[in-house]
Amino acid sequence: MSADAALLAPVSVAPSAPAVPSNATVAGAKKAGQDFEAFFLSQAFENMFSGIEADPVFGGGNGESIYRSMLMQEYSKVAAKSGSTGIGAAVTREILHLQEVQGTK
Repeated sequence: MSADAALLAPVSVAPSAPAVPSNATVAGAKKAGQDFEAFFLSQAFENMFSGIEADPVFGGGNGESIYRSMLMQEYSKVAAKSGSTGIGAAVTREILHLQEVQGTK
């Protein structure tokens, strides 16, 4: 048998069961999903609050704009942790699905 024939010879490959994600993989996917949801909500909250002017009685200025951004980030983290929108769960599901598909190739 020549070298070319050996390279082109059919190979029987038994199908393997899909890889079950380990706990570390699942935890990482959940964290990525939650982080994505928090980022998405942070952008939404910043757009929602962009038209609201600072109350002149209680402050304003550069300090308030910096702290408002931080407050929006914290609001988004809390909302993402509660899973209220379902975005994080959908992202987690897709990540795990893609890992299963890539694991079977």
